[in-house]
Amino acid sequence: MGILQELVKDIPIPRMAKVKVNFDETRIDDLASELLPKLQREAIAGKVRPGMEIAIAVGSRGLDRLLEITAVTVKFLQDAGAKPFIVPSMGSHGGATGEGQREVLAHLGITKETVGCEIRSSMEVVQIGELPNGLPVFVDQFAAAADGMVVINRIKPHTAFRGEVESGMMKMISIGLGKQKGAEACHQLGFKYMAENVPAMAKMIMEHKPLLFGVASVENAFDKVALIETMTPDEIVENEPALLVQAKALLPKLYFDQLDVLIIDQIGKNISGDGMDPNITGRYPTSYAHGGPDVNKMAVLDLTHQSEGNANGVGTADFTAQRLVDKMDLEKTYANGLTSTVVAPTKIATTLPNDRETIQASIKTCNILHFEQVRMVRIKNTLELGVIEVSEALLDDVRRHPKMEVVQGLYELSFDNEGNLF
Repeated sequence: MGILQELVKDIPIPRMAKVKVNFDETRIDDLASELLPKLQREAIAGKVRPGMEIAIAVGSRGLDRLLEITAVTVKFLQDAGAKPFIVPSMGSHGGATGEGQREVLAHLGITKETVGCEIRSSMEVVQIGELPNGLPVFVDQFAAAADGMVVINRIKPHTAFRGEVESGMMKMISIGLGKQKGAEACHQLGFKYMAENVPAMAKMIMEHKPLLFGVASVENAFDKVALIETMTPDEIVENEPALLVQAKALLPKLYFDQLDVLIIDQIGKNISGDGMDPNITGRYPTSYAHGGPDVNKMAVLDLTHQSEGNANGVGTADFTAQRLVDKMDLEKTYANGLTSTVVAPTKIATTLPNDRETIQASIKTCNILHFEQVRMVRIKNTLELGVIEVSEALLDDVRRHPKMEVVQGLYELSFDNEGNLF
């Protein structure tokens, strides 16, 4: 037995109970019937003329019903006589290569066959201007040469800064369409100034290039589309802040102010740009965002295959398991930090051989006197919070909370022969 195993072998792992968390489940069932009339309104449809080549910006996030939203938008433009094509708009994701970004879209179901139009993927950009602070502003070369542009994105809180607009239309315009160079430029001065630079870059792009409209979704706590809107450039500037307020109200959360240990089964870029949503965990990659529970020790156990080795966010945790580290692609992970300028999340957390010892290490170091009283929560990932596991010490909190209910009583966690959770 090694020294690490010796140090944690006697640390007790608490029995857990399964808890259902009740969030607002408002959702749109017939998305096409909701979206199409909003595309057909004069303020939007009047901008589309026959023969126009129109670049549709589609990103790397796992938006609910992204394929359907994209396909409906493509068909609307085609029915109006336009010639739409898809431009991957995801900053440096996909390994910051044209083919890598095409593959990211394919993983999300976006291909020429599924959406009915061509995909033009390149990392080449054109510079269209410079902000007063000296930051250059870039746009994808294919989008810049098009007769018009359309952006599709979900509006939600950002994970590293706070502002009137965070993740949404303007971020897709400034960073998504800017590709790696645009993302790098926007991050150059750090997240302290992102709340200023994101809208400033987006407004410059909208002034210099023919952005026709945006399609914005807001998702409920179960990551289902609860609201979808179309917006002209003026409406993006005017309405995006209010949609962000709605998105924050619908955001899922852990209804505990303080936790000794938070165990997260999986992280990945398909879950959050930070691998796990800091708005849920309370652990942020910068000091310019806040909110969520006070977590003493956090452990992440595995990496989603959709993340393709990009383990950005692992450094935000205190501990991780060897199986996650084995799946890391260091180049993709480090490229994320080199582009965003935030490198703490790309560091490798203290690594234990398996899940059991990772959990035991988290409990051992969480600064409580009696380990059997640990306030511990286990979640699958930060996208799936409808059912969570809590330790015995949290059951009174659950019973007192109107949005939580115990659905399965206390049981021991099960590990396989390798010491990993089933």
